[in-house]
Amino acid sequence: MKALFVDTAGWMACADSADPTHARCCAARDAALEAGQRLVTTDFVVDETLTLLRVRLGLEAAEAWWQQVDGSPRLQWERIDGDRFEKARHLFFRYRDKDFSFTDCTSFVVMREMRLTHVITTDRHFGQMGLQVLPGARSRTRRTPRRPQAGG
Repeated sequence: MKALFVDTAGWMACADSADPTHARCCAARDAALEAGQRLVTTDFVVDETLTLLRVRLGLEAAEAWWQQVDGSPRLQWERIDGDRFEKARHLFFRYRDKDFSFTDCTSFVVMREMRLTHVITTDRHFGQMGLQVLPGARSRTRRTPRRPQAGG
């Protein structure tokens, strides 16, 4: 894997230390960078991320995130041009049984074009499209049901 896509939910989890997946998303991002992989995202994802950061965490958080990603040589920005937009529109209306956002569809188009199979996100839609979601689902310990105590 030479590159790893980062979705809005992945960026948000990395930016928000209160997010339950913060540590795991940051670890997935850091492992990819340490392995020499490029991070890939789109202008639509950046739009969504900046807006959510401002609404949820404030303008300062949005600006701090922007300062980290703007001009980073380890991040490749892909633009959604007219052709990609039309392909995304077709996907958006094709999957009537899914509730994909239009931004998700633009990401699917870019990932397909670039042959990217892995994405940092907590958005279930990427898994529904058959993509490998990082971080993976947290393994859950099986709990033994409690038995009622006699005489009580």
